[in-house]
Amino acid sequence: MNHAATLPRAARRPWRFSPARVGVYAFLITAAAFFLMPLYIMLVTSFKTMDEIRLGNIFAFPVAITVEPWVTAWTSACTGVSCEGIRGGFWNSVWIVIPSTILPILLGALNGYALSFWKPRGANALFAVLMLGAFIPVQVMMFPLVRILATLGLFSSLPGIVVIHIIFSMPVMTLLFRNYYQSIPQELFKAARIDGGGFIRIFVQLMLPMSTPIIIVAAIMQVTGVWNDYILGLVFAGRDNLPMTVQLNNVINTTTGTRLYNVNMAATILTSLVPLTIYFVSGRWFVRGIAAGAVKG
Repeated sequence: MNHAATLPRAARRPWRFSPARVGVYAFLITAAAFFLMPLYIMLVTSFKTMDEIRLGNIFAFPVAITVEPWVTAWTSACTGVSCEGIRGGFWNSVWIVIPSTILPILLGALNGYALSFWKPRGANALFAVLMLGAFIPVQVMMFPLVRILATLGLFSSLPGIVVIHIIFSMPVMTLLFRNYYQSIPQELFKAARIDGGGFIRIFVQLMLPMSTPIIIVAAIMQVTGVWNDYILGLVFAGRDNLPMTVQLNNVINTTTGTRLYNVNMAATILTSLVPLTIYFVSGRWFVRGIAAGAVKG
């Protein structure tokens, strides 16, 4: 039996270079090189000594590879008056990210579930007001939130910065879960109601197990957004809870002593490792979650 004859025509189509295909690949390669070039420069610079950096060839591989800039960035780089590296900021960011990811996803899932299936009176108006918050600039709300948190005794504290991230994430989290749940057949919800399921039981036993794709999407968005945040952490976290991005800014913009470019590059890469790892490891899950209903209306 001729197996080639049984293959679809698209599978047996010979590879041919056309002007359009060459143009597409040329554009993709150019775009990839454009976006990867800064990362390449940061990597090679972080492994060079300062004497080699002063030669001015930023694209050259390091002649003598050294990891001392990485050790310095992690343990002894000066972040203002303190010279303890950015490891403290790393753990601060971890303690901020964990509750600032779990709580918004849980609240966003509850909001989306209620708006999609239970539809309380005025649900559309409430949803419109919530979405309006997504378009208000952070700078407009900064001062009122400072006053509110100061009144509640939460300003410059870990719970305070977590509350701020929950507030600013609610519109997007609610939108994601509402659109996802609206793609689920109403018959499943009605059958659960007939079986005697209440609000919480249906949510925990039926909706959450079906929400894995959108939970992954929401977690990727929230972790990367909170981890990369600078302005909210600077204003609301307090001196003892400054995230890694704020400490990175202090390392790079220090005005005392010699500017150590290799240490600066190493600190930058260390700060960006978490979101980079998440995108490399979970990128396909992000696409699957989007395709499963994250942008369906």
